[in-house]
Parts: sequence; structure tokens; C-alpha cells
Amino acid sequence: MLKQYELKLPGAVYSGESALDYIREICKGRYKKSLIFTDRGVSGAGLIDRPLKLLDEAGVEYHILEDLPSEPSCDEAQSVIDKGRGFGPDIIIAIGGGSVMDIAKLASLLIYSEHTVRELLESPEIAKKTVASIMIPTTAGTGSEATPNSIVAVPEKDLKVGIVNDEMIADYVILDGEMIKKLPRRIAASTGLDALCHAIECYTSKKANPFSDTFALEALELIINNIERACDDPDASDAKNSMMIAAFYAGIAITASGTTAVHALSYPLGGKYHIAHGVANAMLLMPVMRFNESSCRERLGLIYDRICKCGTAASEKEKSAWVLDRIEGIVEHLDIPKDLKEFGVGREDLDDLAAAGMDVKRLLVNNMRELSISDAKKIYLEIM
Repeated sequence: MLKQYELKLPGAVYSGESALDYIREICKGRYKKSLIFTDRGVSGAGLIDRPLKLLDEAGVEYHILEDLPSEPSCDEAQSVIDKGRGFGPDIIIAIGGGSVMDIAKLASLLIYSEHTVRELLESPEIAKKTVASIMIPTTAGTGSEATPNSIVAVPEKDLKVGIVNDEMIADYVILDGEMIKKLPRRIAASTGLDALCHAIECYTSKKANPFSDTFALEALELIINNIERACDDPDASDAKNSMMIAAFYAGIAITASGTTAVHALSYPLGGKYHIAHGVANAMLLMPVMRFNESSCRERLGLIYDRICKCGTAASEKEKSAWVLDRIEGIVEHLDIPKDLKEFGVGREDLDDLAAAGMDVKRLLVNNMRELSISDAKKIYLEIM
């Protein structure tokens, strides 16, 4: 555990019933022109209608960018940002999932800057925020609304890369459960499991600390007790609201600590094979946690103590086994794919996958148990 640690949070966070109404309060008399980042799935579902009405009521002009790709490359992110340059916004509003928010956060640095996304891949700290931002997530999973991270694919490396700059932390975050009410089950499942990965990875990270532990444990309890019902029952508004908050808490845990080998090994699966980030993480979660178990058994036992109120496990090994069994049951319940062959990934790809995964040193250094390239291959083989 770190001996020194810090916590950086969005400027203001709004949640609860009809939390979207805060858009009017935030913007009226303060901002004049907003640039809205979203995607066609979100706009087609009518999820931007209420925010646009509130901007009208606040007297704020808006320009909408909705041709945002899922799992964007660095060049696709740059192209979208370039399209918004001429509008001259004084606030950026992201309404969408992780990819939408990640591009919007980059735009908050680059919309009035000569720097490019590719330059930030090499030197993320060179850019400063040039325009305020509001993050409104439409999934309960990525936690991007809370983090200073933006994930983009780098095509020539067949890899996803995280750009990390504290200047990307949002000025405002709005968490409204209505935004995920109609989320398809498969998306709710993969994004919810992404949040679960964030929470348990941060709690079992070498960089874990009292700040990250506070948010990671709360997120774990909320997720484990609510994710299945939130995905299965369209009317389970309480469970969906809990997942919204849990995903945010898990994002804060990332900011205070950091993810580990699950995310490191998932990046090549997204970068080269375009497997959705949450799905890749969910597939790798149990193989990595089983590999790590002996090195983080005590921490897993503490999760048991927090979540299993009337359990009978006595030893740390029993408690750890219960936690991993519970998580494995959730992954199976949510119908996450079990075999990479579904995505055209075979054993012939193993060497390249392992080499690319081992290159994500920024995250592997957080892993409690040191991982060799041979270990990485064994983990990938579990899902082949």
C-alpha cells in the first residue's frame, strides 16, 4: 500500500431523482455556447432530448457531434475534435458511454490548442484544459466521468493506450439513473462488469490506499448486490441508480489507485480485435484474479467481511474463495462470452497477444503478483 496518496475529484457532482435538471442551474448565466459529444445510439434513443431542452431553457446555444465511433482510435478522436473547433464553445458536454466521454475530455484540452491526440500519447502532460466540461454517463460502468484518463486505440500498435492528465477531470458530473433505464442487457452487463473490474483491481492494486479503498469497497458492495437485478429487470430503478453511483465510485478508485493485469491484458483484445472493453475485461477477470489470489488473499478476505453479512467462512482462504466464486457466478449469470474464438482470436495469436499485453507496463506495475510473459500466455489460454 502506498505511503503517500492523493485524491482528485470532479468539481461538482449531481445525482438523485431528475438530476439532469442541474444542467440548467450549471449553465444559465455562466455559459453561452456548448459543444455536445454523443453518438447516434444515444441520440437515437432520445437521451439527448431532455438535456437539449434544458439548454434551451438556460439560453445556451449548442452544436452536436454525434458521429463518434465506439472504441475510437487516436486519429478518429482527433477527427471528431477537429470538427468542433470552429463552433467556439465555452463548455463541452458529453452524453454517452466511456468512448464519448473520453473524446470529450480530450477535446476539453485540445479544442483551443495546437497540440494533437498523438502528441498526448507521447507526452500527456503538455496540454492544459481550455474549456469547461460536463460528463453525463449513459452507462453504469466505465467511470470515465470521474477519471483523468482517456483510452484510445493506436492502430499501428494493435493496442489501446491510456492518456492520463489531471486536467481532464470533469468540472461537473451528472448521474441520473433515467439515462440507463432502457440500456440493453448485454451493454448493461459488459459495462457493469467493467465497473466491477475497476473496483476489485484498484482494491487489490499495489497502489491501493485509504482513499481508493473507501470508494472501491463501497463500489464492490453496490455492484455485487445490484448488478444482476439492474441488468435483468428494466424496472429496477433502485438497482440501476446504485450501479450508476457504483461506477462513479469505481472511477474515483481508479483516480486514487489504478487498475492491474485485467485491464493490461484486455488492451490488445480491444486494440487489435475490437472486442468491447467491458467484454474483454469480464472475460479476463476470473483468470487474472485466480492467478493473483495467493498475493491478495487478505484483501479478498476483507471484501468478504464487508459484503457477506452472515457468512460462515472462517479462514482467509475460505473468504477469498467465496468472493471469487460470487464474482464468477455474476460473470456467468450475465452471459459474458467464454471463448475468444467467437471474436476470431486463436492460439496462433497467442505470442502477439502476450507480447502486447506485457507492453502495458503502466498497469502491470500495479499488479500484486509479478506477471511473466509465460503467465500472460497461460491466462489468455484459459479463454481460448
